[in-house]
Amino acid sequence: MDIKLFTQMLNDKHFSDYKKMKYKYADDFTDFLKTIEELYYKELPLDDFAGAKIVYMDTHAAISQKSFKLLMQPQNDAYGINAAENEIVATSAIESIDFNRDSVRRILKGMAPKDEQESRILGIKNGLEFIADTSNALSEENLYKLYMTTVGNFLPEEDKLLDSHFYRHDTVYVVSDHIEHSGIDHAKVPVCMKALMDFANNEDDINDLVKAAIIHFYIVYIHPYFDGNGRMARLVHLWFLIQKGYKSALFIPFSSKIEKTRKQYYDAFTAVEENRKISGRIDVTPFIIYFVNNVYNKIDDGTAEVSTLAVYDEAVKNGKITEKESMLWKFVLSYYGLNEFSTKQLEKDFGDAAYATIRGFVLKFEKLGILASTHYGTRVKYKIKR
Repeated sequence: MDIKLFTQMLNDKHFSDYKKMKYKYADDFTDFLKTIEELYYKELPLDDFAGAKIVYMDTHAAISQKSFKLLMQPQNDAYGINAAENEIVATSAIESIDFNRDSVRRILKGMAPKDEQESRILGIKNGLEFIADTSNALSEENLYKLYMTTVGNFLPEEDKLLDSHFYRHDTVYVVSDHIEHSGIDHAKVPVCMKALMDFANNEDDINDLVKAAIIHFYIVYIHPYFDGNGRMARLVHLWFLIQKGYKSALFIPFSSKIEKTRKQYYDAFTAVEENRKISGRIDVTPFIIYFVNNVYNKIDDGTAEVSTLAVYDEAVKNGKITEKESMLWKFVLSYYGLNEFSTKQLEKDFGDAAYATIRGFVLKFEKLGILASTHYGTRVKYKIKR
């Protein structure tokens, strides 16, 4: 095949959509696909439904160095509650499960669930804590624990796993936004999931962030459970990154990025399935490209600037910050992150300070350059200064 034309096709914006490429380059698409199969497909130790190895290409996985840096840097645990709140709300919203944020905040503050919805929120919270503990290595046994903690214990009887079964025992059909999919034959699920855990734990030359996306895709593709496959795929994606030393994986707006690009997320799954009809192979590349363009390269740190934290540390060192003010600052970091809040809201959420104390806190921290205020008519809201 002509190298100039091949390069042009390889760099076409519709490169990963074989149906469009076949239409646009009708006379040359067959040769193009054959060249890709010979030179660019990399086989993975994971089987498709027919028992063939799934493949991927790494030519379009240009992940920014900023993303790697942000994912590797350690975080102040004070940001944890706000990050967990956003993750719980977003990962549920992707599947059209709308949790009340007040309920999420109640559970994250350690309060007991008052209804079924809050019990399910507690399950996801416990799941996040489970994967955050690096002693919980990726294994089928731990995957089962994570599933039961996060999803399995809250399912109706018909969707529950049988005793001593790690995975579903029957057929599952999926109909969702832009996806119509049936999971693999339930008899093959244990073999595929063992292969996936082996793949996750084996050392290879695959970029960690690309590998995490492949693991994510494969869980949804296999559909090892009757329900909760998407939530588990996103959790295991994060779990793998944490195990690989990406300390900030739980602090980035991971599922929020997916929720905001939900259509593209589902379209990426669909593209893999549609491409298979043309190429005969399950090629995960469209899903990897989705993650690179819509999640990884869109990451920002979501935390206060280092200079802001340095100002606070200096004020503490010079005795300008009281113990109560320090508690309020850590609460603001944890509970609001970079979101706005009012003095009345802080008084209600914190629950252990008089309004005068709250008012004095925000005014002092604004003067120090740690908080910034925005006026909305007669109302004033504050947020951490960046």
